[in-house]
Amino acid sequence: MKNKFFVILFAIGNMLTIEAQEKKDNLTMNPFFQAYETPYNVPPFDKIKNEHFKPAILEGIKRHDVEINTIINAVEVPTFENTVLAMENAGELLSNANVVFSNLNSANTNKELQNIAKEIAPNLSAHRDDIYLNAKLFAKVKALWNQKETLNLNLEQAKILDNLYKDFVRSGANLSDSDKEILRKINGELSLISLKYGQNILAETNKYELVIDAQKDLAGLPQGLIDAAAADAKAKGKEGKWVFTLSNSSVMPFLQYSSNRELREQIWNAYQTRGNHDDELDNKANAVKLANLRGQKARLLGYQSHSDYVLEESMAKKPVNVNKLLNDLWKPALEIAKTEAADIQKMMVKEGIKGTVQPYDWRYYTEKIRKERFDLDEEELRPYFSLEHVRKGVFQVAEKLYGLQFKELNSVPKYHEDASVWEVTEANGTLVGILYMDFHPRDSKRGGAWMTSFRNQKTVDGKRQAPVIAIVCNFTKPSGETPALLTFDEVSTFFHEFGHSLHGLLSNVTYKSLAGTSVPRDFVELPSQIMENWAAEPEVLKMYAKHYKTGAVIPDALINKLKKAGTFDQGFATTEYLAASLLDLEYHSQTKDITVDANAFEKAAMTKIGLISSIIPRYRSTYFSHIFSGGYSSGYYSYIWSGVLDTDAFEAFKTTTLFNPEKAKLFRENILEKGGTEDPMVLYKRFRGAEPSIEPLLRKRGLDQKPETLKKVKG
Repeated sequence: MKNKFFVILFAIGNMLTIEAQEKKDNLTMNPFFQAYETPYNVPPFDKIKNEHFKPAILEGIKRHDVEINTIINAVEVPTFENTVLAMENAGELLSNANVVFSNLNSANTNKELQNIAKEIAPNLSAHRDDIYLNAKLFAKVKALWNQKETLNLNLEQAKILDNLYKDFVRSGANLSDSDKEILRKINGELSLISLKYGQNILAETNKYELVIDAQKDLAGLPQGLIDAAAADAKAKGKEGKWVFTLSNSSVMPFLQYSSNRELREQIWNAYQTRGNHDDELDNKANAVKLANLRGQKARLLGYQSHSDYVLEESMAKKPVNVNKLLNDLWKPALEIAKTEAADIQKMMVKEGIKGTVQPYDWRYYTEKIRKERFDLDEEELRPYFSLEHVRKGVFQVAEKLYGLQFKELNSVPKYHEDASVWEVTEANGTLVGILYMDFHPRDSKRGGAWMTSFRNQKTVDGKRQAPVIAIVCNFTKPSGETPALLTFDEVSTFFHEFGHSLHGLLSNVTYKSLAGTSVPRDFVELPSQIMENWAAEPEVLKMYAKHYKTGAVIPDALINKLKKAGTFDQGFATTEYLAASLLDLEYHSQTKDITVDANAFEKAAMTKIGLISSIIPRYRSTYFSHIFSGGYSSGYYSYIWSGVLDTDAFEAFKTTTLFNPEKAKLFRENILEKGGTEDPMVLYKRFRGAEPSIEPLLRKRGLDQKPETLKKVKG
């Protein structure tokens, strides 16, 4: 019996030894548990596997807990260094693993990653709550905040202390213990439902195909779009047919050019009813639940609504200020949109089409009117907008403004073969940062376009740590021997996202939490949107708009057509955008729970503002990922708020010289380099010399003219 007992003990000991060795091996083989031995210390994408994420994130949480507990239990008097700076620098493993995971889950996901996201979401939510609801830790931060005037802090130190204190308060640190538990539950639910909402949109987008097998049903479509649809069909095992999808680079040109009204209606309905089919991918309940939970959280924290909570930390400050801007723009935009709808109706009548203008008619007839009125067919422009030439143009603009140089890197790990990697340096060769660019749609990538970061810039021991930035888009793909030829809208998107990347790349701050795009939502779009202005300038067009076959520079006649059509269809574009912004605010300004379903809520909101039936909000409730899974809740208005800033800011160049070195230096030093170190309006006025005017935005969009005047100008 005694020998048997020792045999059992030996077996248990052996098992424990094996488990310990396996754990050690796993730690050794997991690239997140070691220093990145890669060029520029980018993530080792070539070594990272799906199974590495969960262990690294969970271990990262454990290690972060130890670091935070060390701060909490320190017997020394709290100082900036042992409390604020210690918190700033804690959690490196968790940050490294989670930033790669979250970025890949957006740009190159799969079922395994999506399942891991669901599994770890509660852990991450609970971990954050454990930090920001810890009374002992908050007491240390509050003690420092109360004496901040006597701590002799510099500007950035004062800012991160202020931000940290606000983070605690806005995260519920002042709540009672019972209310903290309620908040924990709300936060846990929010993290899971938001994740599910986004996954549903991706699944809905990927599962739909419009399969065409008759040549006649391709009438009106450009050859490039037809070739791309044939290539998609072949890739999906449907050779000899044509497949159109709900990717913007497929569905939008189909709606713009297809003369088959029934097929336009079919693909349009699939697009605008995503997440709205009463099945396992339905998002109606998710949208309402997210809005209600956010409202409950805001009220628990002492705010009237989620919008009041969010906007407190924005340039706008209050919902009333946002509503004023949106409503001031709404009336002129809607009036012009009605004029545009009347023009479409006349053309439909002329063609014998009965009934009123439908949303699936708008893009098709707008394109015909554009051609008739300005002799401009967007397909005329495409040959001049090859992705390669546009990229070179974007780089040239950055070089002329800021002296930046770009060199492609071929020996750096990439997360997907479609991505390219670029070293960005100053004119003197000093490293600025690393830029990943990933341009084309795929089933593993969510829709839209965005900029993100794999490593924020910071300064350590006086040495600037270069950031690792990425821009991710869903542009038209190459087809056969034809390169990727972009629409002008896609060109503008490229310039836009590249502007965001400059904000991340040129950051020059001390602390990573203040770096780059770590600014209020309604300020973050300034660096991106100002870049769009250069895209349409004749001087810049001649730099990059070159025919992909002949190399010929875009002719002046085509540039003039593009310029004359500059405010064309802006009633529609502004109205659909404002409708979505107002829908966002309607969801998040509620002071009590919404009790109707998302469709009814959306219909009432749009009826209230008088949206015409031929236009729907740019994003409907069931696929409005910006606000329900993308961090823009109560912030979708920021594009138009930043529009006021960017058009006013561009006037500084437009009224002097397009590449004015003095203005570029001011913009770089006061906007792009500063991140979130100071109040945005202070930074803006330091660049511009005054607060922005709304007049440049109204002129740019043609909203400064009455509809009848606008029509005369166009005619």
